[in-house]
Amino acid sequence: MDLTNCNMKVVIIYTTITGNTKELAEEIFRIFCRQSVDISIYRIDEFSVSHLHDYDVVIFGTYTWGTGNIPKEMRTIYREFEVLERKGMITAVFGTGDSCYPNYCGAVDLFRDMLYVHTILAATLKVELTPQRQDLHRCQKFVESIVKRMK
Repeated sequence: MDLTNCNMKVVIIYTTITGNTKELAEEIFRIFCRQSVDISIYRIDEFSVSHLHDYDVVIFGTYTWGTGNIPKEMRTIYREFEVLERKGMITAVFGTGDSCYPNYCGAVDLFRDMLYVHTILAATLKVELTPQRQDLHRCQKFVESIVKRMK
């Protein structure tokens, strides 16, 4: 899938507490780099919400806090997307979680539901704890789903 003629700008915005979501974000970023896409990656504390309009594709990465909540540091950008007038923007969300909790990757589900209403949701991905070898194929499929929407 060559996107060398694609002028779309993609950004991955993530948060991490244990490093698992960062590892997953970096793997997704590496896969996108092989697609010749104009891609950037930021931790949420390095990204200004005012720059959202600079991107055509926004991909969120999050862990789940407590009993299925969005982490505090992701709430502002979540709320921004609830009111953002970008129905044509392509989005995706991925996250890590622990299935021993009753609401496994609940933050991913909350982002997914909101993005589905307000944007063009291309893909979601949930990974148990830290990404494993078997998750690499799932990351590839996640990226392929997003790229397909970009064409």
